[in-house]
Amino acid sequence: MRIPAHSVCTAIRDDIVAGVHARGSRLTEELLAGRYGVSRVPVREALRTLEAEGFVVTRRHAGACVAEPTEQEAGDLLEMRMLLEPLGAARAAQRRTEAHLKVLRGLVRLGQERARRGNSDDLRSLDGWFHETLAQASGSPALTSMLTQLRHKIAWMYAVEAPASPVETWTEHGAIVDAVARGDGERARSVTALHTERAKGAHRLRFGSAQERADRVRNSQHPVNTASPRL
Repeated sequence: MRIPAHSVCTAIRDDIVAGVHARGSRLTEELLAGRYGVSRVPVREALRTLEAEGFVVTRRHAGACVAEPTEQEAGDLLEMRMLLEPLGAARAAQRRTEAHLKVLRGLVRLGQERARRGNSDDLRSLDGWFHETLAQASGSPALTSMLTQLRHKIAWMYAVEAPASPVETWTEHGAIVDAVARGDGERARSVTALHTERAKGAHRLRFGSAQERADRVRNSQHPVNTASPRL
């Protein structure tokens, strides 16, 4: 069975975001192929994609390496998110489908319920699904792709503190959905802008130690192909 390059790309990206592959570390095709249980061909394709996304750089005499973003580059990502997410919400108010609204409303109900119960683990996942669905509702594949990449990179560079008031956070989510449902693009834009501005303060740059990285490697789950032999 041939494992598609996009699956290998997702696995490598997830490990980069989790810190399994440390910033600046080499990414050799042979070792990656062995780690993920695939041939070198999809690994090579995946590395090209990850380089285009900014997770990987190619260095002379070293080959592919995990990128080492600067603090300024990390800050730029938050600024980009603050510009693009309100735009996505405004577009969603004009282009969303009933299916999008159904999912968004369901996520808000679940989020508000979990927030009242104080279940922070569920809230983190629900928040990601909410913003992913909101981006998809924009009806712009290019904008959705950019926002998805931003979320991956921000998760890679920042640790995000749990909100002091998760109930308030999900009330803001509900206000965004209400504006989107009414087709009020300006309201959707302004509420989302306020929401992202408040969320910015919860982000802290990651500065993991070598021991922390070693622990992540030891505890990681990485196989992509668990049923078939090497290609």
